[in-house]
Amino acid sequence: MLYVMTFEWQPGLTREQRDGALARRAEWQYPAGFSAEGEYWLGGESPAVVVVFQAESFAPIMEVALAWGDVFRINTLPAVTAAEGLAMGAAALAQRGV
Repeated sequence: MLYVMTFEWQPGLTREQRDGALARRAEWQYPAGFSAEGEYWLGGESPAVVVVFQAESFAPIMEVALAWGDVFRINTLPAVTAAEGLAMGAAALAQRGV
């Protein structure tokens, strides 16, 4: 299933803690079962990072949250492509008789 994970910096982090997170990211690998389709570093703080990924179970999602929860507030949302969303929307509207 497709997901979007957003990362916001935890409040009160020092510059050293943020720099340390960058150094840690350079060495860190996504866990097994977590297939990143894109990782984007944004020019803001809320969110600061967005990852689009696929996962077949909750285990790798939890692993990412445990690995990065000390420096980021992490939100994970299920997602669909625009084409999938339009098809689902049309089907839902048809069921409602719209």
